[in-house]
Amino acid sequence: MTAEKLSMRKVIIVTGIGLAMTAAAMLAALYLLTDSVNAVLCGLLFTLIITAWVAIFLYLVRKKLTVFSSEICRTLDDMMYGKIELHQNNEEETLFTKINYRLIRLYEMMQEHNRRVAEEKADLQEFISDTSHQVKMPIANLKMVNATLLEQNVPEDKRREFLLAMDGQLDKLDFLMQAMIKMSRLETGVITLEKKDYSVYETLAAALGGILLSAENKNIHVNVDCPEDLTVSHDRKWTTEALFNMLDNAVKYTASGGTIHVTAARWEMYTKIDIADTGKGISESRQGSIFKRFYREEEVHDIEGIGIGLYLAREIITMQGGYIKVASEVGKGSAFSIFLPNR
Repeated sequence: MTAEKLSMRKVIIVTGIGLAMTAAAMLAALYLLTDSVNAVLCGLLFTLIITAWVAIFLYLVRKKLTVFSSEICRTLDDMMYGKIELHQNNEEETLFTKINYRLIRLYEMMQEHNRRVAEEKADLQEFISDTSHQVKMPIANLKMVNATLLEQNVPEDKRREFLLAMDGQLDKLDFLMQAMIKMSRLETGVITLEKKDYSVYETLAAALGGILLSAENKNIHVNVDCPEDLTVSHDRKWTTEALFNMLDNAVKYTASGGTIHVTAARWEMYTKIDIADTGKGISESRQGSIFKRFYREEEVHDIEGIGIGLYLAREIITMQGGYIKVASEVGKGSAFSIFLPNR
């Protein structure tokens, strides 16, 4: 009989038979040694008493194991149906309470895992929906222009105009794909930011280089107030990307003839970079949404953009231990503050 096939009932029967055989052998040996019936009777009485106590012990153990297994099964059933009461048992710590506590912890971990999977699934669905929405318009425009060029005799000047329009739509798709690749690499940890002590002035200069032409075309005056010797630990490439995205937004939403003011200063724990503009401003109710992926206000859909710049900026700054604050008032412009830790 293998150990795997032994039930509690079989264990009791085997133990009883073993005790009976042992008692018989001992009584026989006692009779042979003493040749006294009274000694054998005393031995028999003693054996019966021991057997009774063993039987009581086995009965209590069997009952305890039955209750224990029933409680474990009930706990597992409650876990499967989500009815388990998640509270700490303050009773005496027994084997069951130890196992029950670990089962509850396992249940909590499973619930947390399921919640995260559900959130990731919802985020993925939202991402696919947003991406398809962003891609749909350029592709529709490209198809329309392409069909016109294929099906109609278009004069040379119009053909060139259509080709330039197609080139603009392709640039928009390329920009979208590049932004999505950057976002994906940051979110999945493919890219790790390497922080070193760099000049804030040089990082700002690199970011400003990308927006000066568009600012000049709109006659927007850009002021910069940053000490040349100011340094802070940051990833220069990606911090430049974050600052450029924020400056680019400032140019887009600031009317011609407006002003953008950039300042940087070292605080006790953080280095603060402010980007303030005289643009349209953001209502307080929408300030919590502007950092969401693909978010754009309805009234600015005529302005070029896909609503991913601020999202990337916040991800980049957050990954370096910093954060971004915004203060804005409709019609009076916006001020974005970037805080990078000094250590």
